[in-house]
This record gives sequence, structure tokens and C-alpha cells, in this order.
Amino acid sequence: LTNDLAKILTTGTLHGIDSSASMITTATASAPPNTTYAVLDARSLSSTPSLQTGAFNKVFSNAALHWILRDETKRVDVFRGAHAALAPGGTLVFEMGGQGNVAEMEATLLAAVARRIGMKRAREVDPWFFPDERWMRGVLGEVGFAVEDVELEYRPTKCEEGAGGGVEGWVRLMGKLFLDAVADGEREECVKEVVEALETVVGSAAGGYYLGYVRLRVKARKI
Repeated sequence: LTNDLAKILTTGTLHGIDSSASMITTATASAPPNTTYAVLDARSLSSTPSLQTGAFNKVFSNAALHWILRDETKRVDVFRGAHAALAPGGTLVFEMGGQGNVAEMEATLLAAVARRIGMKRAREVDPWFFPDERWMRGVLGEVGFAVEDVELEYRPTKCEEGAGGGVEGWVRLMGKLFLDAVADGEREECVKEVVEALETVVGSAAGGYYLGYVRLRVKARKI
């Protein structure tokens, strides 16, 4: 997506960051000339002087902040870092999971995993943070943004079937951090329990399985 955005830029440059070295390597291999990349956890943005000079016109994130903001101690720092990266009047635009996103999936994983390792530990390994509009307006205002638009959109999304797909594929992929906390000998039974419960809840009478995605979209301006 970052490379696609770079291709439609008429002027200027684009700089992308990700905490995954393999993701950065892949992106760099096909990067257009006006694009650079660096391995950097967004939680460390505010402590990276080269990106805190107010030189950027826009900061953009797609489907990543609900993972990044899981660390409660770093939530405000992430947005402070974005604010310091932007020039006055610059815009922050992002989409992430919002309150209620895949609630049936998260609740089922929490319940199944907690039966094996306890609720306290299950909550600790929950990898997501799905805020609502009020929380987001508050934290953005706190660090110096004027929020121009914030909305939640309910967007049921089909679990595509096929090898490694369907409800089970989603559970194994997106629920990996939950499942890794379960003992090896209990993991497959845990997966089965989650999948059977979810298929009961998210199955459509017209066919297929649909997870209740809720997207939080935000546009804010540095003041």
C-alpha cells in the first residue's frame, strides 16, 4: 500500500516504517525512487530525533494501530511522535479496529484461553486495543491535534474459504499470540473449541461466515 501511495505522488517523498525487518526488506525491494523505508517500531517514533523535526505534511496508517496501541504505556507517545513529525497544519489520517471490532472472536478466544491459563494471563496476551471515538478525540486533542473527522463503521467481513482460510485460518493467524500462551498439548483442542463456537455465531443463513469488523477512521490536523 505504501508503494502504491508513492506512485501517485506528483511531488515530494514518502518514508515508511515498520517493526518487522522482513516487511521492510520486501517493501524496499519494489520501492519507487521517491520512497525510503526503515525498521522502526511506531512506539519509538517520539524518541527518534530524525523523524521529529516537523518535516512531514502527512502521516498515514492503515490497519496497524490496534496492534501498536496495545501497550497502554505507549499510547500517548505514539500520537506525540506523529504530531512532532508533522509540519504545522499537517494531517494525520488512519484507519484501525474500533470498539467492538471482531468482538465475537476476541471474547471466544479470551474465554477458551482463560480456561487453560487463567483470565489474568489471557488478558495480558490479548494483542489488540480497539478504542471508541471519544477516547480517540481525547488523546489526539491532548497532544495538539484538531480532530476533523472520526467515525466508527460496522463492516461485516467474510472469512474466505480454502486452504488455510475460513474461520479456523483466521483464528490461527490473528489469534496466534493468544494460542502461543497455551501449552502445546492443549493448543489444538483450544483452536477446535474457538472455531466451533464461532461458526455457530458468525454463520450466515445465506452461506459463509462473517466476522463483525468495526473500523475506526480518523483525520486530524496539527495545530
